[in-house]
Amino acid sequence: MGEKTFNIINFGCRATQADGASLEQACLNHGLGRGSSWDLSDVVIINTCTVTSNADMEARQMIRRVHRENPTARIIVTGCYAQRAPHEIAKIEGVSCVVGNSHKEQLVPIATRRNTPNLPFVQHTQENEGSAAIFCSSIFESRELRVIADPSGGGRTRPVLKVQDGCSYRCSYCIIPYVRGNSRSLPEAEVLRQVRLLLDKDFKEITLTGIHLGGYGRDLGKKTSLSQLVRSLLKEERLERLRLSSIEPLEFADELIDLVADSPKMANHFHVPLQSGSDRILRLMRRPYTAKYYSALVEKMRQRVPEAAIGADVMAGFPTETDADHAHTKALLEAAPMTYLHVFPYSRRPGTPSENWKPEVRGDVVQQRSMELRELASRKNLQFRNSFVDKTISVITLGQELKGRVGEALSSNYLKVGISGLNVRPNMILEVKVDGLSSAGLTAHRVMEEPLFAKQM
Repeated sequence: MGEKTFNIINFGCRATQADGASLEQACLNHGLGRGSSWDLSDVVIINTCTVTSNADMEARQMIRRVHRENPTARIIVTGCYAQRAPHEIAKIEGVSCVVGNSHKEQLVPIATRRNTPNLPFVQHTQENEGSAAIFCSSIFESRELRVIADPSGGGRTRPVLKVQDGCSYRCSYCIIPYVRGNSRSLPEAEVLRQVRLLLDKDFKEITLTGIHLGGYGRDLGKKTSLSQLVRSLLKEERLERLRLSSIEPLEFADELIDLVADSPKMANHFHVPLQSGSDRILRLMRRPYTAKYYSALVEKMRQRVPEAAIGADVMAGFPTETDADHAHTKALLEAAPMTYLHVFPYSRRPGTPSENWKPEVRGDVVQQRSMELRELASRKNLQFRNSFVDKTISVITLGQELKGRVGEALSSNYLKVGISGLNVRPNMILEVKVDGLSSAGLTAHRVMEEPLFAKQM
């Protein structure tokens, strides 16, 4: 018999994607082979999200589809949904075991050993005969951020490195602290070690991520911060581009904005969650800033980094949200220098303070408000993209090697770019001249025959 093969299906945020990349490397380290697809693999790991009820539904649908199309596979469900509702998932036909975030670093030993109840440090429970084994305990017992495996990039051209997990805030709508635990940071020395491992593999761009990235370092013994970590990483000579994922408004210090503005290694990209432009709704959400503060912050970003991408998360239909509240959100976003939005309809999450708040906003109204916000985002993104036509921009190439066809790339300021030209390989940082727009990005051609950084992975 040949080696057992695995496949990982990831849902959700960048932190979940980073977890998936580490799980992939851990599987390889334990002698599993990478399966070509989930329907042909012996072990299928489904790494879930639970930020909305729709995320839960998508996970259940995928579990059932995998079991239907690959009935002999060992299905292991992990991630945030697995932490929140392990017994619910364990009852789904085809699931072999459920591994909560509390035990995620032990997932691969669980997947590769038959006698799972005897694994060290694992709490094994089984609700009844016929249900899957459950490996899950209180996430609040986790006091430090543990590394699942050295980073591999998970097959991505732009690896995502998780340097922080959990959240010590308690926004009234948010389930994430209850499935990720309190804020925990990876010590700076370990972050540097992992970054160097990625650089050893010739990665050009690295994204730092976390559930509450701006809170990095507060739990560590010595005084540190995200800004200090970034300064240390920028000293790495081989690092060519560093990108930051979402950071809360009150944690976007001037020093961090200055680092983006002044260092050629920093991606020109800010993502700052808004959620609502109504101060009344922000207070109900337990978001600790005002609409005025947020507007001033993103204007400062635009002034310091004129060509930066500035994105936000926005929620439509929070309980008690009125037409006037929605109008405040639209007005703020219309005036602000935003370039893209992630729009989410409000979703009741079990156990959160807002779960039973009344009055609820009617579903058709939530849909309408979401559509209006997405249309606003689309219009502002088009204006932003238009501003780069006939300009030269820096991109990193993605995907497969292409010759004589259009290759995919991502600009420093988070725009999708289709590049025409010969010898476009993945993981190249090069200058391109924008010559037009595509349906969701830009079209461009190479400025030079050979890029400044052309080493292939």
